[in-house]
Amino acid sequence: MRRDVWHAFIKEIISVYAFIREYGPADNDPSVTYVNGANSGSSKAVTSAVHGIARLQSLHSMQGITIEDPIKNAQFSYLNNAPSGDLVYQALAVEFWGGFLENKSKNIIEEFERNGSSTQNDFRVGPHAVGSDGSIYLHRWMRSTSWGTGESIAFWKHNSGRQALVIARNLVVGDVNLVEKAVLNCKQKSQMFEKTQATINAALLKGIPSNIDLFKELILPFAVIAINFRKLICWEKPLLTISFLGVAYTLIYRNWLRYIFPFLLIVVAVTMLVLKALKAQGRLGRNFGRVTIQEKPPANTIQKIISLKEAMNEMEDHLQKLNVALLKLRTIFISGQTQVTNEVAFSLLGMATVLIIFPFRYVSAFILLDVFTRELKFRQKMILQFQTFLKEWWATIPAAPVVVLPFRASSEMIMHSQSHTHTLEEDGRVDNKTSPAQSSDDEGESSCIDSKAV
Repeated sequence: MRRDVWHAFIKEIISVYAFIREYGPADNDPSVTYVNGANSGSSKAVTSAVHGIARLQSLHSMQGITIEDPIKNAQFSYLNNAPSGDLVYQALAVEFWGGFLENKSKNIIEEFERNGSSTQNDFRVGPHAVGSDGSIYLHRWMRSTSWGTGESIAFWKHNSGRQALVIARNLVVGDVNLVEKAVLNCKQKSQMFEKTQATINAALLKGIPSNIDLFKELILPFAVIAINFRKLICWEKPLLTISFLGVAYTLIYRNWLRYIFPFLLIVVAVTMLVLKALKAQGRLGRNFGRVTIQEKPPANTIQKIISLKEAMNEMEDHLQKLNVALLKLRTIFISGQTQVTNEVAFSLLGMATVLIIFPFRYVSAFILLDVFTRELKFRQKMILQFQTFLKEWWATIPAAPVVVLPFRASSEMIMHSQSHTHTLEEDGRVDNKTSPAQSSDDEGESSCIDSKAV
Protein backbone atom coordinates (compact mmCIF):
# COMPACT_ATOMS: atom_id res chain seq x y z
CA MET A 1 0.00 0.00 0.00
CA ARG A 2 1.27 3.46 -0.86
CA ARG A 3 2.63 5.71 1.82
CA ASP A 4 0.25 8.54 0.99
CA VAL A 5 -2.71 6.21 1.59
CA TRP A 6 -1.33 5.24 5.00
CA HIS A 7 -0.79 8.92 5.72
CA ALA A 8 -4.45 9.59 4.82
CA PHE A 9 -5.57 6.83 7.23
CA ILE A 10 -3.53 8.24 10.11
CA LYS A 11 -4.56 11.82 9.39
CA GLU A 12 -8.23 10.80 9.25
CA ILE A 13 -8.01 9.25 12.73
CA ILE A 14 -6.27 12.34 14.12
CA SER A 15 -8.83 14.63 12.47
CA VAL A 16 -11.87 12.79 13.80
CA TYR A 17 -10.62 13.01 17.39
CA ALA A 18 -9.81 16.70 16.88
CA PHE A 19 -13.38 17.11 15.59
CA ILE A 20 -14.74 15.40 18.71
CA ARG A 21 -12.71 17.67 21.01
CA GLU A 22 -13.78 20.84 19.20
CA TYR A 23 -17.43 20.18 18.34
CA GLY A 24 -18.50 17.59 20.87
CA PRO A 25 -19.54 18.11 24.49
CA ALA A 26 -16.84 18.32 27.12
CA ASP A 27 -15.88 15.26 29.11
CA ASN A 28 -18.21 14.54 32.05
CA ASP A 29 -20.66 17.20 30.86
CA PRO A 30 -23.96 16.62 32.76
CA SER A 31 -26.00 18.20 29.95
CA VAL A 32 -25.37 15.12 27.79
CA THR A 33 -28.05 13.30 29.78
CA TYR A 34 -30.63 15.93 28.76
CA VAL A 35 -30.47 14.98 25.07
CA ASN A 36 -31.44 11.56 23.78
CA GLY A 37 -28.56 9.85 21.95
CA ALA A 38 -25.91 12.44 22.82
CA ASN A 39 -23.89 9.87 24.78
CA SER A 40 -23.17 7.93 21.60
CA GLY A 41 -22.15 10.97 19.51
CA SER A 42 -18.42 10.30 19.79
CA SER A 43 -18.83 6.67 18.74
CA LYS A 44 -20.93 7.81 15.76
CA ALA A 45 -18.16 10.16 14.65
CA VAL A 46 -15.50 7.45 14.98
CA THR A 47 -17.71 4.99 13.08
CA SER A 48 -18.14 7.52 10.28
CA ALA A 49 -14.37 7.95 10.07
CA VAL A 50 -13.86 4.17 10.02
CA HIS A 51 -16.36 3.87 7.16
CA GLY A 52 -14.46 6.57 5.26
CA ILE A 53 -11.18 4.71 5.77
CA ALA A 54 -12.81 1.48 4.55
CA ARG A 55 -14.10 3.22 1.42
CA LEU A 56 -10.66 4.63 0.72
CA GLN A 57 -9.07 1.20 1.20
CA SER A 58 -11.61 -0.36 -1.16
CA LEU A 59 -10.90 2.24 -3.83
CA HIS A 60 -7.19 1.64 -3.45
CA SER A 61 -7.63 -2.13 -3.77
CA MET A 62 -9.71 -1.91 -6.95
CA GLN A 63 -7.79 -2.46 -10.18
CA GLY A 64 -7.69 0.29 -12.77
CA ILE A 65 -8.39 3.08 -10.25
CA THR A 66 -5.62 5.52 -9.38
CA ILE A 67 -6.17 7.82 -6.40
CA GLU A 68 -4.33 11.08 -7.01
CA ASP A 69 -4.98 12.64 -3.60
CA PRO A 70 -6.21 10.20 -0.91
CA ILE A 71 -6.93 13.07 1.49
CA LYS A 72 -9.89 14.15 -0.69
CA ASN A 73 -11.55 10.79 -0.04
CA ALA A 74 -11.26 11.10 3.77
CA GLN A 75 -14.02 13.41 4.97
CA PHE A 76 -12.63 14.73 8.25
CA SER A 77 -9.12 15.29 6.87
CA TYR A 78 -10.45 17.03 3.79
CA LEU A 79 -12.79 19.32 5.74
CA ASN A 80 -9.88 20.73 7.78
CA ASN A 81 -8.72 22.88 4.85
CA ALA A 82 -11.81 22.85 2.61
CA PRO A 83 -13.72 26.11 2.02
CA SER A 84 -16.81 26.24 4.26
CA GLY A 85 -15.64 23.03 5.89
CA ASP A 86 -16.68 24.42 9.28
CA LEU A 87 -20.32 24.39 8.16
CA VAL A 88 -20.08 20.69 7.34
CA TYR A 89 -18.46 20.08 10.70
CA GLN A 90 -21.31 21.90 12.43
CA ALA A 91 -23.95 19.92 10.51
CA LEU A 92 -22.18 16.67 11.40
CA ALA A 93 -22.03 17.74 15.05
CA VAL A 94 -25.79 18.36 15.08
CA GLU A 95 -26.32 14.96 13.45
CA PHE A 96 -24.03 13.07 15.85
CA TRP A 97 -24.85 14.74 19.18
CA GLY A 98 -28.25 16.30 18.49
CA GLY A 99 -31.43 14.66 19.78
CA PHE A 100 -34.72 15.18 21.55
CA LEU A 101 -34.83 16.27 25.18
CA GLU A 102 -35.12 13.41 27.61
CA ASN A 103 -34.95 15.06 31.00
CA LYS A 104 -35.99 18.65 30.39
CA SER A 105 -34.00 20.74 32.80
CA LYS A 106 -35.47 23.85 34.30
CA ASN A 107 -32.95 26.09 32.55
CA ILE A 108 -33.74 24.78 29.08
CA ILE A 109 -37.51 25.08 29.59
CA GLU A 110 -37.16 28.65 30.83
CA GLU A 111 -34.91 29.47 27.87
CA PHE A 112 -37.48 28.23 25.34
CA GLU A 113 -40.25 30.11 27.14
CA ARG A 114 -38.25 33.35 27.03
CA ASN A 115 -37.65 32.94 23.28
CA GLY A 116 -41.32 32.15 22.71
CA SER A 117 -40.51 29.53 20.05
CA SER A 118 -40.90 25.82 19.56
CA THR A 119 -38.24 23.46 18.33
CA GLN A 120 -40.52 22.05 15.64
CA ASN A 121 -40.95 25.35 13.76
CA ASP A 122 -37.56 27.07 13.95
CA PHE A 123 -34.35 25.72 12.50
CA ARG A 124 -32.31 27.51 15.15
CA VAL A 125 -34.01 28.31 18.40
CA GLY A 126 -32.39 30.93 20.59
CA PRO A 127 -28.81 29.97 21.32
CA HIS A 128 -29.34 26.28 20.43
CA ALA A 129 -28.98 24.65 17.02
CA VAL A 130 -31.92 22.52 15.94
CA GLY A 131 -31.90 19.92 13.20
CA SER A 132 -34.44 19.30 10.47
CA ASP A 133 -36.33 16.78 12.60
CA GLY A 134 -36.28 18.98 15.71
CA SER A 135 -33.23 17.42 17.36
CA ILE A 136 -31.42 19.86 19.63
CA TYR A 137 -27.70 20.62 19.80
CA LEU A 138 -27.17 22.60 23.01
CA HIS A 139 -25.50 26.01 23.03
CA ARG A 140 -23.05 25.02 25.75
CA TRP A 141 -21.54 22.46 23.36
CA MET A 142 -20.65 25.18 20.84
CA ARG A 143 -17.08 25.62 22.02
CA SER A 144 -15.65 26.15 18.53
CA THR A 145 -15.16 29.74 17.36
CA SER A 146 -16.61 28.82 13.95
CA TRP A 147 -20.14 29.00 15.37
CA GLY A 148 -19.83 32.78 15.73
CA THR A 149 -18.73 33.56 12.17
CA GLY A 150 -21.04 35.43 9.81
CA GLU A 151 -21.13 32.53 7.37
CA SER A 152 -22.27 30.15 10.08
CA ILE A 153 -24.96 32.50 11.37
CA ALA A 154 -26.29 33.05 7.84
CA PHE A 155 -26.31 29.30 7.13
CA TRP A 156 -28.29 28.41 10.25
CA LYS A 157 -30.63 31.34 9.80
CA HIS A 158 -31.63 30.89 6.17
CA ASN A 159 -31.55 27.10 5.81
CA SER A 160 -34.92 26.07 7.13
CA GLY A 161 -36.82 22.83 6.60
CA ARG A 162 -40.25 24.17 7.50
CA GLN A 163 -41.70 23.71 4.00
CA ALA A 164 -40.47 20.12 3.63
CA LEU A 165 -41.82 16.85 4.97
CA VAL A 166 -39.39 15.39 7.51
CA ILE A 167 -39.67 11.62 7.77
CA ALA A 168 -36.42 10.95 9.60
CA ARG A 169 -33.26 12.81 10.54
CA ASN A 170 -31.59 12.06 7.21
CA LEU A 171 -34.76 11.70 5.14
CA VAL A 172 -36.47 14.93 4.06
CA VAL A 173 -39.09 14.97 1.30
CA GLY A 174 -39.02 18.06 -0.92
CA ASP A 175 -35.71 19.29 0.44
CA VAL A 176 -32.30 18.09 1.60
CA ASN A 177 -31.09 17.57 5.13
CA LEU A 178 -28.57 19.64 7.01
CA VAL A 179 -25.46 17.72 6.05
CA GLU A 180 -26.39 17.70 2.36
CA LYS A 181 -26.94 21.46 2.38
CA ALA A 182 -23.58 22.08 4.01
CA VAL A 183 -21.84 19.65 1.63
CA LEU A 184 -23.41 21.32 -1.43
CA ASN A 185 -22.22 24.70 -0.18
CA CYS A 186 -18.72 23.31 0.42
CA LYS A 187 -18.69 21.66 -3.01
CA GLN A 188 -19.64 24.86 -4.83
CA LYS A 189 -16.97 26.88 -3.07
CA SER A 190 -14.39 24.14 -3.65
CA GLN A 191 -15.10 24.22 -7.38
CA MET A 192 -14.70 28.00 -7.41
CA PHE A 193 -11.44 27.67 -5.47
CA GLU A 194 -10.10 25.02 -7.87
CA LYS A 195 -10.93 27.15 -10.90
CA THR A 196 -9.17 30.13 -9.33
CA GLN A 197 -6.17 28.00 -8.42
CA ALA A 198 -6.02 26.67 -11.98
CA THR A 199 -5.76 30.21 -13.36
CA ILE A 200 -3.00 30.98 -10.83
CA ASN A 201 -1.07 27.85 -11.78
CA ALA A 202 -1.40 28.72 -15.47
CA ALA A 203 -0.01 32.21 -14.79
CA LEU A 204 3.11 30.89 -13.06
CA LEU A 205 5.99 31.04 -15.52
CA LYS A 206 9.38 29.41 -15.22
CA GLY A 207 12.51 31.42 -15.80
CA ILE A 208 13.54 34.93 -14.79
CA PRO A 209 13.34 36.45 -18.32
CA SER A 210 9.75 35.25 -18.85
CA ASN A 211 8.63 36.64 -15.50
CA ILE A 212 10.33 39.96 -16.28
CA ASP A 213 8.48 40.17 -19.60
CA LEU A 214 5.20 39.36 -17.87
CA PHE A 215 5.85 42.06 -15.26
CA LYS A 216 6.58 44.61 -17.99
CA GLU A 217 3.36 43.69 -19.76
CA LEU A 218 1.31 44.04 -16.58
CA ILE A 219 2.72 47.47 -15.67
CA LEU A 220 2.34 48.74 -19.23
CA PRO A 221 -0.79 50.86 -18.44
CA PHE A 222 1.01 52.59 -15.58
CA ALA A 223 4.05 53.12 -17.78
CA VAL A 224 1.83 54.76 -20.42
CA ILE A 225 0.32 57.05 -17.79
CA ALA A 226 3.79 58.01 -16.55
CA ILE A 227 4.99 58.74 -20.11
CA ASN A 228 1.98 60.94 -20.85
CA PHE A 229 2.43 62.81 -17.57
CA ARG A 230 6.08 63.31 -18.48
CA LYS A 231 4.98 64.82 -21.77
CA LEU A 232 2.76 67.24 -19.85
CA ILE A 233 5.66 68.30 -17.63
CA CYS A 234 7.98 68.79 -20.62
CA TRP A 235 5.42 71.00 -22.42
CA GLU A 236 5.50 68.86 -25.57
CA LYS A 237 1.84 69.83 -26.12
CA PRO A 238 1.52 73.33 -24.61
CA LEU A 239 -2.25 73.56 -25.09
CA LEU A 240 -2.84 70.29 -23.24
CA THR A 241 -0.46 71.30 -20.45
CA ILE A 242 -2.15 74.67 -20.00
CA SER A 243 -5.55 72.96 -19.85
CA PHE A 244 -4.29 70.53 -17.22
CA LEU A 245 -2.84 73.34 -15.10
CA GLY A 246 -6.08 75.28 -15.37
CA VAL A 247 -8.12 72.33 -14.11
CA ALA A 248 -5.58 71.61 -11.34
CA TYR A 249 -5.49 75.20 -10.05
CA THR A 250 -9.28 75.37 -10.17
CA LEU A 251 -9.47 72.30 -7.95
CA ILE A 252 -6.89 73.76 -5.58
CA TYR A 253 -8.38 77.25 -5.16
CA ARG A 254 -11.96 75.97 -5.05
CA ASN A 255 -10.86 73.67 -2.23
CA TRP A 256 -12.06 70.60 -4.14
CA LEU A 257 -8.98 68.47 -3.42
CA ARG A 258 -10.97 66.30 -1.02
CA TYR A 259 -13.21 65.23 -3.90
CA ILE A 260 -10.37 63.97 -6.13
CA PHE A 261 -9.97 60.56 -4.52
CA PRO A 262 -13.73 59.77 -4.41
CA PHE A 263 -14.00 60.93 -8.03
CA LEU A 264 -11.18 58.58 -9.06
CA LEU A 265 -12.92 55.70 -7.28
CA ILE A 266 -16.15 56.49 -9.15
CA VAL A 267 -14.31 56.58 -12.48
CA VAL A 268 -12.68 53.21 -11.79
CA ALA A 269 -15.98 51.64 -10.73
CA VAL A 270 -17.86 52.98 -13.78
CA THR A 271 -15.09 51.78 -16.08
CA MET A 272 -15.27 48.30 -14.58
CA LEU A 273 -19.07 48.17 -15.00
CA VAL A 274 -18.85 49.41 -18.60
CA LEU A 275 -16.26 46.78 -19.46
CA LYS A 276 -18.42 44.13 -17.80
CA ALA A 277 -21.45 45.18 -19.89
CA LEU A 278 -19.45 45.25 -23.12
CA LYS A 279 -17.96 41.83 -22.36
CA ALA A 280 -21.42 40.40 -21.68
CA GLN A 281 -22.60 41.75 -25.04
CA GLY A 282 -19.62 40.18 -26.80
CA ARG A 283 -18.21 43.45 -28.14
CA LEU A 284 -14.75 43.05 -26.63
CA GLY A 285 -13.89 39.70 -28.19
CA ARG A 286 -12.82 36.44 -26.63
CA ASN A 287 -9.19 37.43 -26.21
CA PHE A 288 -9.91 40.61 -24.29
CA GLY A 289 -7.98 40.67 -21.02
CA ARG A 290 -5.53 37.99 -22.10
CA VAL A 291 -1.88 38.83 -21.44
CA THR A 292 0.43 37.86 -24.31
CA ILE A 293 4.22 37.69 -24.10
CA GLN A 294 6.87 36.42 -26.50
CA GLU A 295 8.62 33.18 -25.65
CA LYS A 296 12.35 33.43 -25.13
CA PRO A 297 14.70 31.50 -27.42
CA PRO A 298 16.02 28.24 -25.99
CA ALA A 299 19.28 28.51 -24.07
CA ASN A 300 21.77 25.90 -22.96
CA THR A 301 22.86 25.28 -19.39
CA ILE A 302 25.94 27.52 -19.57
CA GLN A 303 23.90 30.47 -20.84
CA LYS A 304 21.35 29.97 -18.07
CA ILE A 305 24.10 29.89 -15.44
CA ILE A 306 25.72 33.04 -16.84
CA SER A 307 22.39 34.92 -16.97
CA LEU A 308 21.57 33.81 -13.43
CA LYS A 309 24.99 34.98 -12.21
CA GLU A 310 24.52 38.37 -13.90
CA ALA A 311 21.08 38.74 -12.34
CA MET A 312 22.44 37.86 -8.90
CA ASN A 313 25.30 40.35 -9.28
CA GLU A 314 22.88 43.08 -10.33
CA MET A 315 20.59 42.30 -7.39
CA GLU A 316 23.61 42.39 -5.07
CA ASP A 317 24.61 45.82 -6.37
CA HIS A 318 21.10 47.20 -5.82
CA LEU A 319 20.99 45.69 -2.36
CA GLN A 320 24.35 47.22 -1.46
CA LYS A 321 23.21 50.64 -2.64
CA LEU A 322 20.04 50.32 -0.59
CA ASN A 323 22.00 49.30 2.51
CA VAL A 324 24.37 52.25 2.07
CA ALA A 325 21.43 54.65 1.78
CA LEU A 326 19.86 53.23 4.95
CA LEU A 327 23.17 53.48 6.79
CA LYS A 328 23.51 57.13 5.76
CA LEU A 329 19.99 57.86 6.99
CA ARG A 330 20.91 56.12 10.24
CA THR A 331 23.94 58.38 10.52
CA ILE A 332 21.75 61.47 10.04
CA PHE A 333 19.18 60.32 12.57
CA ILE A 334 21.57 59.28 15.37
CA SER A 335 23.76 62.35 14.85
CA GLY A 336 26.74 60.48 13.47
CA GLN A 337 27.87 63.75 11.89
CA THR A 338 26.71 66.81 13.80
CA GLN A 339 26.74 69.31 10.93
CA VAL A 340 24.62 67.12 8.63
CA THR A 341 22.18 66.36 11.43
CA ASN A 342 21.75 70.08 12.16
CA GLU A 343 21.15 70.86 8.49
CA VAL A 344 18.50 68.18 8.11
CA ALA A 345 16.82 69.05 11.41
CA PHE A 346 16.58 72.77 10.63
CA SER A 347 15.32 71.98 7.12
CA LEU A 348 12.54 69.81 8.56
CA LEU A 349 11.65 72.52 11.08
CA GLY A 350 11.46 75.08 8.27
CA MET A 351 9.16 72.84 6.22
CA ALA A 352 6.94 72.27 9.24
CA THR A 353 6.77 76.03 9.88
CA VAL A 354 5.75 76.70 6.28
CA LEU A 355 3.01 74.06 6.44
CA ILE A 356 1.72 75.54 9.69
CA ILE A 357 1.71 79.17 8.58
CA PHE A 358 0.52 78.90 4.98
CA PRO A 359 -2.66 77.07 3.94
CA PHE A 360 -2.18 73.72 2.29
CA ARG A 361 -3.72 74.82 -1.01
CA TYR A 362 -1.08 77.53 -1.43
CA VAL A 363 1.68 75.03 -0.73
CA SER A 364 0.12 72.60 -3.25
CA ALA A 365 -0.11 75.36 -5.86
CA PHE A 366 3.54 76.25 -5.36
CA ILE A 367 4.67 72.60 -5.63
CA LEU A 368 2.62 72.14 -8.82
CA LEU A 369 4.14 75.29 -10.32
CA ASP A 370 7.63 74.07 -9.43
CA VAL A 371 7.05 70.66 -11.03
CA PHE A 372 5.72 72.09 -14.29
CA THR A 373 8.44 74.72 -14.67
CA ARG A 374 11.50 72.51 -14.07
CA GLU A 375 11.90 71.67 -17.76
CA LEU A 376 11.64 75.26 -18.96
CA LYS A 377 14.82 76.90 -20.22
CA PHE A 378 14.99 79.71 -17.69
CA ARG A 379 15.04 77.15 -14.82
CA GLN A 380 17.16 74.35 -16.24
CA LYS A 381 20.47 75.83 -15.08
CA MET A 382 19.16 76.40 -11.56
CA ILE A 383 17.74 72.84 -11.37
CA LEU A 384 21.05 71.33 -12.52
CA GLN A 385 22.97 73.30 -9.92
CA PHE A 386 20.58 72.21 -7.18
CA GLN A 387 20.80 68.54 -8.23
CA THR A 388 24.61 68.73 -8.28
CA PHE A 389 24.59 70.27 -4.82
CA LEU A 390 22.36 67.48 -3.49
CA LYS A 391 24.57 64.76 -5.00
CA GLU A 392 27.71 66.27 -3.50
CA TRP A 393 26.03 66.76 -0.14
CA TRP A 394 24.79 63.14 -0.13
CA ALA A 395 28.25 61.88 -1.08
CA THR A 396 29.82 63.62 1.94
CA ILE A 397 27.56 61.80 4.44
CA PRO A 398 29.41 58.84 5.98
CA ALA A 399 27.70 55.50 6.52
CA ALA A 400 27.10 54.15 9.98
CA PRO A 401 29.78 51.68 11.10
CA VAL A 402 29.00 48.00 10.57
CA VAL A 403 30.73 45.31 12.64
CA VAL A 404 30.66 41.69 11.47
CA LEU A 405 31.18 39.34 14.40
CA PRO A 406 33.13 36.11 13.80
CA PHE A 407 31.18 32.89 13.64
CA ARG A 408 30.94 31.04 16.94
CA ALA A 409 29.46 27.58 17.05
CA SER A 410 27.04 26.98 19.89
CA SER A 411 27.39 24.08 22.33
CA GLU A 412 24.45 22.24 20.76
CA MET A 413 26.05 22.42 17.31
CA ILE A 414 29.36 21.16 18.69
CA MET A 415 27.67 18.23 20.46
CA HIS A 416 25.70 17.39 17.32
CA SER A 417 28.84 17.43 15.14
CA GLN A 418 30.71 15.25 17.68
CA SER A 419 27.89 12.71 17.82
CA HIS A 420 27.69 12.65 14.03
CA THR A 421 31.47 12.06 13.78
CA HIS A 422 31.27 9.30 16.40
CA THR A 423 28.49 7.59 14.41
CA LEU A 424 30.53 7.74 11.23
CA GLU A 425 33.55 6.25 13.00
CA GLU A 426 31.43 3.36 14.34
CA ASP A 427 30.03 2.71 10.87
CA GLY A 428 33.59 2.61 9.51
CA ARG A 429 34.63 0.07 12.14
CA VAL A 430 31.65 -2.13 11.31
CA ASP A 431 32.44 -2.00 7.60
CA ASN A 432 36.09 -2.91 8.21
CA LYS A 433 35.18 -5.97 10.23
CA THR A 434 34.41 -9.10 8.20
CA SER A 435 32.76 -12.32 9.32
CA PRO A 436 34.74 -15.59 9.55
CA ALA A 437 32.58 -17.27 6.94
CA GLN A 438 33.18 -14.44 4.53
CA SER A 439 36.97 -14.54 5.15
CA SER A 440 37.04 -18.30 4.59
CA ASP A 441 35.06 -17.89 1.38
CA ASP A 442 37.49 -15.25 0.21
CA GLU A 443 40.47 -17.55 1.03
CA GLY A 444 38.81 -20.44 -0.82
CA GLU A 445 38.18 -18.30 -3.85
CA SER A 446 41.80 -17.09 -3.85
CA SER A 447 43.12 -20.65 -3.59
CA CYS A 448 40.90 -21.75 -6.50
CA ILE A 449 42.20 -18.91 -8.59
CA ASP A 450 45.81 -19.83 -7.74
CA SER A 451 45.24 -23.47 -8.64
CA LYS A 452 43.71 -22.51 -11.97
CA ALA A 453 46.60 -20.24 -12.68
CA VAL A 454 49.05 -23.05 -11.99
